[in-house]
Amino acid sequence: MKARTCLAAAAALFALSLPATAAVDADAALKLAKDNGCTKCHSVDKAKKGPAYQKVAAKYKGKADAEAKLVDFMTKSPKVKLDDGSEEDHKAVNTKDAAQLKNLAQWVLSQ
Repeated sequence: MKARTCLAAAAALFALSLPATAAVDADAALKLAKDNGCTKCHSVDKAKKGPAYQKVAAKYKGKADAEAKLVDFMTKSPKVKLDDGSEEDHKAVNTKDAAQLKNLAQWVLSQ
């Protein structure tokens, strides 16, 4: 009985030590992207005026600050260089809801 209790306690501690990961709400992310015109320049798997989300996800794969960088990028309207060599301001996502921005960034990174 004592061994079972110790094993259960060890399992509980291990579970608490794992990072909490919330499920991405793909429908909400895609709605936010569409509502903000993101899909005019981006798609999941094909380059348009902007890179495919799969390419963005590959660029940030394994980087601890990927989500924060994407949220920063989506909210600050930086200059972006297009494939034809021209530059323009990237449109900022029109929401102040940090959870929505985080969900969108996580969705892009999951592609």
